[in-house]
Amino acid sequence: MASYDRRTGGSRRPPRAGETWWYAAVAGEAAGSFSTRIRTRTRRACLGAVLLLTLVYAGLVLTATGRRWGDAAVTGRRADTRVADFVRDHPSLAGAATLSLVLACLLLVAVGALRRRYALTGAAAAAVAVSVALAGLLQRFAPRPRLAEGAGALAPSGFPSATATLAFGVAFALPLVVPRRSRELVTGAATLWAVVLGAYSVATGDHRPGDVIAGAFLALAVQCGLIALLARRGRVRPGTRRGTALRGLPATLPLALLAAGGLAAGFLLLGETLGLPATAPYDPDELRLAHRCGQALAAGAGAAAGLALLVLVRHVDLDGGPAPYRLGGPFVEDSGAPDQGELVGPFTENRDHEIS
Repeated sequence: MASYDRRTGGSRRPPRAGETWWYAAVAGEAAGSFSTRIRTRTRRACLGAVLLLTLVYAGLVLTATGRRWGDAAVTGRRADTRVADFVRDHPSLAGAATLSLVLACLLLVAVGALRRRYALTGAAAAAVAVSVALAGLLQRFAPRPRLAEGAGALAPSGFPSATATLAFGVAFALPLVVPRRSRELVTGAATLWAVVLGAYSVATGDHRPGDVIAGAFLALAVQCGLIALLARRGRVRPGTRRGTALRGLPATLPLALLAAGGLAAGFLLLGETLGLPATAPYDPDELRLAHRCGQALAAGAGAAAGLALLVLVRHVDLDGGPAPYRLGGPFVEDSGAPDQGELVGPFTENRDHEIS
């Protein structure tokens, strides 16, 4: 049967060896449909994360109200006596936070190397490096707010937070290297750890809440872009649908509660804290409220970003390419393909197979 070439306006062309139009139309489309769906889904998620990052930058950095709210959220840590006492009584937490970041990076590489997923480990490490590099570029070239400190001194603040970007980048890269049966548990626990690091950086006055939120969205955008690239190259396939949700429930349930509660409390408090006066003095109660609002929004946004990634890769196996189908029987011989069993297709190798 002669085939049609759409590139020449539907004119007839002689069939090539090993080519069957019915296989390309049926089997090829079925084999690539899953990768196409995952690629479309993750590409849209990447664009959505970039849009949210832009909105955070425009609202909390470029506007005077957003900068004033961020300053109040940071300086309010001193009005919140519980936070101030905790940070003052545990000075070693700064070193522990840095050590945990180093150990997390080593764990990411070690797990991938032990499972012999060298290509995926390299891709995951590259995604983390790209996230941190983009954060550095934004800190250098984007207009940065300045944090108001006690004695009138001004301390610079980076947007987005490199610490939060690194923490969320490692957490979001773990699905590429950990076994799929433990993906939800490991990724959920790592996201909770990243949320804690972001809250600590706000409590110590190193970053504003918007910096932490932007770090989470930046890491999510880069990771979604990487998964979309893997799907474009056909490196994803459907995974099993049983057992994974219950296994990851100890981490995903607290993550979901933190996302819902943090965002709800943050937006409720946001309306009460945006009306701060343009100049000092400020009411300590308002500063304390602004600090708690910022912590809630940062924690909720980080947890929501982790949940969004888990939803995107649910039932998706990232360990390799799609499972091949073997094409054999009289169809291979009739099409002129080499009889070596190397082609893929939906048909069996039974030579008595017929299509009615």
